[in-house]
Formats: sequence, structure tokens, C-alpha cells
Amino acid sequence: MAAEGKAIAKVNDLVIFVPYVVPGDVVDLQIKRKKNKYAEAEAVKIHEFSPNRAVPFCQHYGICGGCKWQVLPYSEQIKFKQKQVEDNLKRIGKIELPEISPILGSEKTEFYRNKLEFTFSNKRWLTAEEIRQDVKYDQMNAVGFHIPGAFDKVLAIEKCWLQDDISNRIRNAIRDYAYEHDYSFINLRSQEGMLRNMIVRTSSTGELMVIVICKITEEHEMELFKQLLQFVADSFSEITSLLYIINNKCNDTINDLDVHLFKGKDHIFEEMEGLRFKVGPKSFYQTNSEQAYNLYKVARNFAGLTGNELVYDLYTGTGTIANFVSRQARQVIGIEYVPEAIEDAKVNAEINNIKNALFYAGDMKDMLTQDFINQHGRPDVIITDPPRAGMHQDVIDVILFAEPKRIVYVSCNPATQARDLQLLDSKYNVKAVQPVDMFPHTHHVENVVLLELR
Repeated sequence: MAAEGKAIAKVNDLVIFVPYVVPGDVVDLQIKRKKNKYAEAEAVKIHEFSPNRAVPFCQHYGICGGCKWQVLPYSEQIKFKQKQVEDNLKRIGKIELPEISPILGSEKTEFYRNKLEFTFSNKRWLTAEEIRQDVKYDQMNAVGFHIPGAFDKVLAIEKCWLQDDISNRIRNAIRDYAYEHDYSFINLRSQEGMLRNMIVRTSSTGELMVIVICKITEEHEMELFKQLLQFVADSFSEITSLLYIINNKCNDTINDLDVHLFKGKDHIFEEMEGLRFKVGPKSFYQTNSEQAYNLYKVARNFAGLTGNELVYDLYTGTGTIANFVSRQARQVIGIEYVPEAIEDAKVNAEINNIKNALFYAGDMKDMLTQDFINQHGRPDVIITDPPRAGMHQDVIDVILFAEPKRIVYVSCNPATQARDLQLLDSKYNVKAVQPVDMFPHTHHVENVVLLELR
């Protein structure tokens, strides 16, 4: 299996990537795209199924583009993810590694996500089977997921297995209400139509947030929109936070838009070891809450805190890791690029009566300077959880200058993590590696690495 979740076939020296099949399948392939050293193909006929195969449980498997690994038993999925981490660290990092710990699998492999976003569109995606059978739909409006490679088309989702089933019930109820009352769905090319997106957030505390996003250009549309929101509020007493956003732009980003409260509170809470984390409509929080807890426990354990350490938490987000380790540290300093996230981090510290955490907003390479270290002190431990692109060279240079005793590097991309570890290798030894699977049925994996000063 390749990192992208595709299976690999070889013909002579040509590597061929094939989606929706598993190692051991015997198939006829049709080449769809060919480069010098590799090709992409699809299986047009399966002669023999692999013994390492599972029956996909989702009716939308193979079309919506998500959960590509449903055809593999979960025990096999995590073996390939472990190998993906090992291959990246060895091939790209080229550094001496200790024995890598067995990957921590997710206890839940269905209904494990705490956040999903759905898209409305007036262009329903028709599957190859529907086209062959010349299926005609009276209703071509759809709400579901974008089809990969077709930004304006949406696959109508009946049941998604990623989030608690309340998510399916709310989405389908809004869809049916919109059909019945003839609401317009957005045309993503012409930017005409009212219903755009909806976001559902659940939490371990039982709270439920729903955000409905619409394009409103006329006064009567606002009245229709409010009627829809009232229907949702009346139909689902489980919703503790019902919010809406007016988005008249040409893109779906909401970070620059105002959020309006229709019913309940403007936030929900997540809980972890008695700590409460406020999650707003724009907040980032790991989307698998139970595995996030396991991930943070590994990071805290690797940090080896005794209560006397100064900890820098880089790319702190809403301060979840910083606040989580604060009880075991003398002081924690969190740095994050997004100012709103830092405000959330400060609120989370206040809610939990945490007095030994400071938070700063700014670009990491501009904030984490020698002057900053001179002012706040040389860290004993640095915890870093950068985006997929990894750490900027300037950040690595300042880490090397700071010389913390330990670095705990949390990553959602072992390839860029391996690159960064090679850059840190001049002063640090890798002492422990722990992969953690956050997203069953996808190829993504989180990885935690402990580095100690030579």
C-alpha cells in the first residue's frame, strides 16, 4: 500500500498506483495516467480476491473519495500505516532510529469523528452505474461531499459512518425540508443559490453544534433561512448550539465571516482528564477526541516532566497540549500563528484555572527568536505539532540554538517530519517513536517522536 491509500502493482520497473484494491487481489488494470517512473490505473476486472480483504460497510464507498481503506481489515490497515511511518523516517530521515513502538489503533473505527462538513449543490453527482442505467432524478439538488476532481458536483450522502448518527439525521432532515419548500442549492460555478454548507460538531460532553451557511442577497431569503433554522431547532432538541453564517463570497472559507447565534450557546466543550476545552465554530480540535487523548498522553509521557521544567509548545493551536501538560510543568509557553486560536487558548487556561501558561500569537519563525528565548528563558522541553508542511528552517535553527534537553515532535505527515529530524540530527538523538492512528479507513497517521540532546 502507498502513502496515498492506493495499492501498488509493478510491471517490470514501472510502479503502478491503484485505488480501491488491496495487496493480493488479482486484477486487470487500465492505465489512466502515465509518467516516466510511475503510472496510475484503475481495476476494471477482479479475477481473484485477496484473503486480506474486508467488505466495505458504507454504501458510498469508492465514490465519495473518503475512507478508501474500508476494503482492508483494520488490523491490516494499521500494519501498513506503521510501515509508512518507518519507511519515511528511514528513507527520508536517514537517521539512526530506535525500535519503533507498535502503532496505537483507534478503539472506535466507525462514528469516531467529532466534526463533519457537508456541501449543498444544485449539481448532483451521478455515478457511472446511474449513468449506465439512465437513471433520471426529479431532484438534482444534493447535500453531501465534494467529488474529488469536480469542485462543483456533490455526491448525495444518505448515511456517513464517520460521525454519530445524529449528524445523518440532521443533514437528511434539512435536505428534505429544503426539497419540500423549494429552497435553492448553490451553483458553485455561477454562485447562484441559497444553501451552501453545514457543519456538525459533537463532543464527549454530549453537546452538539450545528452551523448552517447560506448565501443571502434579498430580504425574503433571510426570512426563509430563519424558517429553516427554526425547523432545525424545533426538530432536534439535542442541539445545544445552533449557529448560522451568511457567506456571499465566491469561496467556502468562514474564518473571515461573522458567526450569528440562533439558539443555545456559541460554543461547546470537550473534556479530557477533568480539563474542559471550549470549542467554538472556528476552533481547531483534533477530530477524533478519544485518540487525541491517547496522542496527548504519549506526548506528555515523552516530555518526561517532573514539575520543574519550562516547556515551549510550538504551533499550540487552541492550547490543548499546553494546557494538558501544564500540571506537570513549572511553566508552559504556547505560540501559534492564528490570533483567534490564541484567544481560545487563553480562555481554556482561564476555565481550568491554569496559572502557569502563557500564550503568544504570531508567525512561528518571527516569534521564536533568540530575543524571545532570552526574555522568557531557555526551554527544558519543546513540544512541536506543526502543520503538514513541517517546520520552517528558521524555527529549526532557533530550536538548535535553544538546545532544550528534550524535543517532542508530533506530526500528521511523517515525510516532512523525517526531513526535519534529519536537520535536528546534528545535536539530537531519536530516543522513541510512537505512531498513533487517528483516522481509521484513511491513510493518515499521527506520529510522535522523542529527541534527546546528545
